[in-house]
Formats: sequence, structure tokens, C-alpha cells
Amino acid sequence: MTNLHERIETLAAQAGDYTEEDFALFDEFKGALNRGEARAATRAADGAWRVNAWVKRGILAGFRMGALADMSPGDGSLYFFDKDTYPLRQFETSDNVRIVPGGSSVRDGAHLAAGVVCMPPMYVNVGAYVDEGTMIDSHALVGSCAQVGKRVHLSAAAQVGGVLEPVGASPVIVEDDVLVGGGCGIYEGTLVRERAVLAAGTILTGSTPVYDLVREKIYRRTQDAPLEIPAGAVVVPGSRAVESERGRKWGLSLYAPVIVKYRDEKTDRAVQLEDYLR
Repeated sequence: MTNLHERIETLAAQAGDYTEEDFALFDEFKGALNRGEARAATRAADGAWRVNAWVKRGILAGFRMGALADMSPGDGSLYFFDKDTYPLRQFETSDNVRIVPGGSSVRDGAHLAAGVVCMPPMYVNVGAYVDEGTMIDSHALVGSCAQVGKRVHLSAAAQVGGVLEPVGASPVIVEDDVLVGGGCGIYEGTLVRERAVLAAGTILTGSTPVYDLVREKIYRRTQDAPLEIPAGAVVVPGSRAVESERGRKWGLSLYAPVIVKYRDEKTDRAVQLEDYLR
């Protein structure tokens, strides 16, 4: 992998005039992404996540190298035009990924581990990593370079945003055994730690503080770290009053995610995804 790292850095620094060898290298790189060997971010033993900027640079190089191509099915019913370096990813039954018929798409250069279930229509973008046993429900998005752990449930219409640029920025990360409720949105490099539960409609962004009623703390993104949701937290949509004079006069409030409890046995029973669905 070190050798691939160095060669991709060289490729990413090129301005043009790509050779057959360059395109072969890029295909090798996409293969490493598909297999999960190259990742936009990796978790260290102490739980800290490290961004692999070279992977992001390689993905961006693919856009620069590609030419616009007709990817339409050919029957005249639909039309698709995209960079020829990023076709749809092809799967085989031996991959053990369930893609239920109905209009889902996975872009080449995304890793879906064995046991992932894709309910139509859903979309996984380049650079994403989706680990074993995760369910991606209908109308859900896994954005570019997003990292999704094992046995995660992304409920219907959940949006896991992509962070491809700047290359040094942390992507959205959802750790193992997290439940992301219907219509949730996780954006701007937010880190959701293991076993957290996001109630339907919860929106997490880099500019939105999260209020922890249990631990009496407020979580915010800082210059050096993303917004981080603690392990096992149960987050629901809430609101906070606007304290300015005009805000009080008008009775205004702002959206605010609120941690109302931490996961317990009752929560586990309520959010359990039966194994037979996987």
C-alpha cells in the first residue's frame, strides 16, 4: 500500500497528458478502494480518526483524468453522462452484497463489505466505505468518502454527507452499531461514535451545537476537531430560544439537537434490526 500511496501522489501532481500506464494505475487505485484497502480515513487504536489525504487526492485525480462519456442504457428511456473514470461499480454474487432491484446505484471506487443490504433507491458515492452488515434503506445517501461502520442502520431518506474537499478535512464518520433514523442528515465531517441513536429528523452539521442534558455539556466543532456525538448517545431534534430582544419579542427559537439519554437495554430492544433482514 505504501508503494500505491507514493505512485498516486505522483499521479495527482500531474497536470495532464495521461498515459495508458497512468490510467492503469488509477484502475489499480479504484480496485483498492473497492476492496476497502485504501480508505479516506482510518481509526487508530486509541479511537482517533486520521484523514488519508492521498486517497482524496487520488479520487480528485480521477475526475481530472476522465472524459465525459455517454453511460445511458441504450433503450432511449434514460440518459446518463459522466466521467468515464467513474462508471457504476459492478458486483457479483460472491461479493455477498444484497442490492434489491429498484434503481439503486453504487459508484466505482466505493467499498461495500459482505452483508451490506441496499434497499432501492439509494446511492453510494466514490470513496465511501460501508462495513459489514450495514443496511442502507430507501432514498438514503452515503456521500463521497463517508465512513460507515458495521451493523449500522441508515433509515429511509437518511443523508450521510460527503466531504471530498479540502483533502485534509475529515469526512463524515458513523461508527459501528449506530441507528440513523429516517430523514436524518449528518454533514460537514461530523463524527458519530459507536451505538449512538439519532432519532428521525435529527440534523447534525459543523455549525450546530448539540446539547447534552444528561452530562450537562454542549458539543461543538472546533478548529482542530469535528463535531463529535458520544458513544451510546440518544439524540433527538429540539430547539433553543433566541435570547436577543427581538428574538424574545417574536418568540423565536432555533433548531438544536438534544441528547436526552444514553443507550440502555430498553433502547436496544427498540432499535434492534432483526438478523433475518440482513
